[in-house]
Amino acid sequence: MTKRSEVNEDRRAFALNRVFGSAPWLKPSDKTRHRVKVFKSGNSLAVRIPAGTRLVAGTEMELIVENGQFLSYEPADLPKRKFNITKVAGSAIGLHLIAPEDRVFEDRARPTGKADGNDGA
Repeated sequence: MTKRSEVNEDRRAFALNRVFGSAPWLKPSDKTRHRVKVFKSGNSLAVRIPAGTRLVAGTEMELIVENGQFLSYEPADLPKRKFNITKVAGSAIGLHLIAPEDRVFEDRARPTGKADGNDGA
């Protein structure tokens, strides 16, 4: 990076800080730039991602491409974790099923003044 481009970058950062000073939630996120080279790996194209990006090897990512230019990548949706019932089976002792007669409820007045139930209305 040349001295002139560093000065321009500093001026741009100063101008943005002045604009976003009273609205910190609008401040852009901190971005770093890395120069990488696209190369051929088998029948696919590949890019080496520098170690300073804090990504973990094996992480599945989704690459977003617009008009043939690489825009961004983000973590792919992880599969939903399934609940393992064997870990909790038997831990809730003393529970009993509800008897069918306990599942019947009496009709009561609604807040509108009408009774619950099938009165043909």
